[in-house]
Amino acid sequence: ADNGIGIAAEHMDSIFEPFSSPESSRKPGGLGIGLSLTRKLVELHRGTITATSEGPGKGSTFEVWLPLEEHSQLPLEKPTKRFGVRRPQAPFSVPGEHRRVIVVDDNEAAANGLRALLLHNGHEVEVAYDGPSALQKIAKFNPDVVILDIGLPGMDGYEVAHILRGRYGVTLVLIALTGYGQEEDRRRTKEAGFAFHLTKPVSIADVESVLKKLGKYN
Repeated sequence: ADNGIGIAAEHMDSIFEPFSSPESSRKPGGLGIGLSLTRKLVELHRGTITATSEGPGKGSTFEVWLPLEEHSQLPLEKPTKRFGVRRPQAPFSVPGEHRRVIVVDDNEAAANGLRALLLHNGHEVEVAYDGPSALQKIAKFNPDVVILDIGLPGMDGYEVAHILRGRYGVTLVLIALTGYGQEEDRRRTKEAGFAFHLTKPVSIADVESVLKKLGKYN
């Protein structure tokens, strides 16, 4: 619960839809996908999320409900077996298809989260949070693939892609990562030299599906 800007009644039914949050509730440069992503994460854990507000300027309350495990309790000295450290074999990890990947996103939490998932699936992964540092790391790391956020501050993803195409031609596979997925957005990334276009919020399944298609580009 907070005492912030609140939510108008006319927006309540659509507040969890992507790109639907009112402009007044977004941070500068925001896309309006935060609550949509939150709902997806909650639903992955078989939970629900609801929002209530008395109106603009009167704050908001969000309630998240998650189901409890129904298994018998385990000894306290072995909590990791209950709370998720042990995970099943990654369903998208296939021997011989591991890649060297750089994830470029100014959202550090998102970049690091995607890196962790890709590492778990056996890929070699580095991250960068802006265009200049991405260019430096790419030169040193020599990746197969660059997953590149378009909306980077300063030097955006299109400018980074233009530089990379000049340096590496088509030998380096570029994957666009963006909050915009309309036909015009996809046309623009294709013209900029991106092999694939992924729309935020992106799942590890989406990324792995694309990585498995890269043989014809190498």
